[in-house]
Amino acid sequence: MTQNHIFDLLLRNARLRGGQAPQDIAVRQGRIVAIGPALAGTAVVEEDAGGRLVLPGLVDTHIHLDKSCLLCRCRDAGGGLKGAIAAVSGLKKDFTVEDVYERGARTLERAITQGTMFMRAHVEIDPLVGLRSFEAMKRLKRDYAFAVDLSICVFPQEGMTHDRAVERLLTQALVEGADLLGGCPYTDADPSLQMERIFALAVAHDVDLDFHLDFDLDPSWSHLEEICRRTMAAGWQGRVAVGHATKLAAIDDAALERMIALLGDAGVGVTALPATDLYLNGRDANHRAPRGVAPVHKLAEGGVAVSVATNNVLNPFTPFGDGSLIRMGNLYANLMHLGPERFGDCLDMISNGAARLMRVADYGIAVGGQADMIVLDADDEADAFGGIAAPLLGFKRGRKSFVRPAATLVR
Repeated sequence: MTQNHIFDLLLRNARLRGGQAPQDIAVRQGRIVAIGPALAGTAVVEEDAGGRLVLPGLVDTHIHLDKSCLLCRCRDAGGGLKGAIAAVSGLKKDFTVEDVYERGARTLERAITQGTMFMRAHVEIDPLVGLRSFEAMKRLKRDYAFAVDLSICVFPQEGMTHDRAVERLLTQALVEGADLLGGCPYTDADPSLQMERIFALAVAHDVDLDFHLDFDLDPSWSHLEEICRRTMAAGWQGRVAVGHATKLAAIDDAALERMIALLGDAGVGVTALPATDLYLNGRDANHRAPRGVAPVHKLAEGGVAVSVATNNVLNPFTPFGDGSLIRMGNLYANLMHLGPERFGDCLDMISNGAARLMRVADYGIAVGGQADMIVLDADDEADAFGGIAAPLLGFKRGRKSFVRPAATLVR
């Protein structure tokens, strides 16, 4: 603090994770400069959290804004992953920048008011849609920067090696501002060649990687080991993540332990996507369907960077969703039989752990950190997570970015 103790923001009576007595949080120039009880000083803006729980802004590591809110156009997708891909593929040629922007904004605004302040949007690039969805994402990134840091991950949903135009479009997107690159080997005619080309592009453009990977429950084959080998060969440890990896839910204990060790050595992070993975996996088993979600809490115990994220909202891949990461973490805890003693671990999967996977700098409520904070309608961590508490208020870089008044009964 400087001697005059004048701040841009003073958030008083904030209850922090692991703390007992409420604390005040002082912010200057977008950074937290002091935390303590009853801080002295004045502020341009002063808010009272009223003893409620305050968390750092939540982190959604994997979402598809470009194909969200499509239910009205394809309600009869046929079910299953292939049906969902085919249904959206049939629509992409008619996507416009304005259409993608409007649907993406609708989903993004929901996520913001649910407390999300960092987001990795996976955007499909192929000759059908060209760069139109990418252009919409760049506009969304600019227009909503007051509330969320949006990172754009371009990837080939429907394969890459069959058409040289796909790689040219991915390269153009990287040159024109894409933040990182993704892959989807299981939809490619030559999965290994796709991985080779994607890693080569990432190294050439010095960007991180995030793959859609191993999205089924057949344990007889996997691309995850090859991803780990290529990560180490490229020296890209800590810069590669995979989403889905649902095969991890189908392998035996010994194989899982080996994979945890390999992921840890390679520095490859893993994101579970509970809503989509539950909805699409195990359909052939009827009422005996397995959970079909990667047990990322087991991976975290082995030191692997993990997260739980949204993936799809209101489309054939996932015809549900309200943008709440707390709800998604709660769903994960339910299906993995994790009780209150693990609620903190699940919160990490949408906050600290997710920030680690995305390499977010200066994350968290600590002196020197970026002042990205949400106030939840609860005063206890277990109640907030177990009860899916609503965020009431958010501050992005110390500036108020959303308000959601608490519900009030009218007797």
